[in-house]
Amino acid sequence: MMAFVGIVLMGLVQAGPAHAAPAGTDIELTPVKLSEHAWYFHGESGMASAANKGYMSNAGFVVTKDEVVVFDALGSPALGEAMIAAIGRITPLPIKLVVVSHYHADHFYGLQAFKALGAEVWAHERATHYLNSPVATERLAIRQQDLYPWVNESTRMIAPDKLLSGGMKFSRGGVDFEIIDAHGSHADDDIMLMVRPDGVLFAGDLFFSGRVPFVGDANSAQWLLALDKMLDSKPAIVVPGHGTASSDPRPGMEMTKEYLRYLRAEMGRAVADMQTFDEAYEGTDWSRYQDMPAFEAANRINAYGVFLDMEAAALKGRK
Repeated sequence: MMAFVGIVLMGLVQAGPAHAAPAGTDIELTPVKLSEHAWYFHGESGMASAANKGYMSNAGFVVTKDEVVVFDALGSPALGEAMIAAIGRITPLPIKLVVVSHYHADHFYGLQAFKALGAEVWAHERATHYLNSPVATERLAIRQQDLYPWVNESTRMIAPDKLLSGGMKFSRGGVDFEIIDAHGSHADDDIMLMVRPDGVLFAGDLFFSGRVPFVGDANSAQWLLALDKMLDSKPAIVVPGHGTASSDPRPGMEMTKEYLRYLRAEMGRAVADMQTFDEAYEGTDWSRYQDMPAFEAANRINAYGVFLDMEAAALKGRK
């Protein structure tokens, strides 16, 4: 089932002029071909910074016989424009649709460049929870400061044109697609996109390859179930939200599952022992993960989110 968005979400700006990067700050992206129809953009490892221009996540596109379908829009309008330019070097076909994996800044701030072309944006209906929250405005302000000039005063948050309430199958330009609903896992509004004839799965941030995942306040238990759902789709190639695309995704998925299970086991033990979070964190052996990219930036935040989750579950169980 799908609901159409008839009005602009409160506090958001519909597509206006595309962001124009300041002189001398043009970005050129090189897409990587995955299959007959599918390509992806491979961001750097680590967290977003002005040094990497916010290019630390992945996005992709699918060329059908008469249009282009895009998955995610990267983390700035300038990156969105760079995607459009790179796609234009592959095909002259118009970009008609952008499917957003989830409304985290590094995956959707490039949308205004695509809206300037008239592309339609699809996302899970729970994206509105984030977009209507003060967190969305606060995050934009932080990125405008930390990622200037790539995210600046011209950057706008773009609401979806179509809200999805679950998984669905659809066809565009002779190519069959499937949206897989995994909401409430990494984010409140997670979805994945399967390109059926090619067996290519764009997994968003439900799958991190070669780096510590960003868990934050995610539902780690639900995320573990989503990873199983990912394997159930039997993909030939999986494109993670961060890291390298893989034709053998099981090891990366198992690493993500192992990490999530370890967080839950260690933070759950600490909660059961009535420890504070600081005691729990300092008493946990992180040696198997500490040399991985993004460990310093993400691990403590991840552990704290899981600690609060386990603490809430314990309190609920005691009532």
